[in-house]
Amino acid sequence: MAGRRRSIMSILIIPRPTEKAYTQITDKNTYIFDVPLTANKQQIAAAVEAQFEVKVAGIKTLVQQGKAVRFSRGKNRYPGTTKRKDTKKAYVKLAEGSSIQVFDQPAESEEKK
Repeated sequence: MAGRRRSIMSILIIPRPTEKAYTQITDKNTYIFDVPLTANKQQIAAAVEAQFEVKVAGIKTLVQQGKAVRFSRGKNRYPGTTKRKDTKKAYVKLAEGSSIQVFDQPAESEEKK
């Protein structure tokens, strides 16, 4: 059982840079991350707090099933099917006053243009 546990730092958390994620940040103070399928909510919360030094108020997770994809093996052969990998997303709501600098860019670069 001890071999199955993961340490906090071994969980790779990647922010999703999408338009929906940006609107969630501005409206609800919720950040969307791609996380490993094996990570649970407690591990995700601990990793976010350790990596970004913020306080987590709540987490919702979902597993997005991989799409079925057809592929061809030649001009006249029957196309085969395969499946993309499943992915897991975590919607992390931060406590009041906490924020992560994901999409923010320096204001100086915009002023020069």
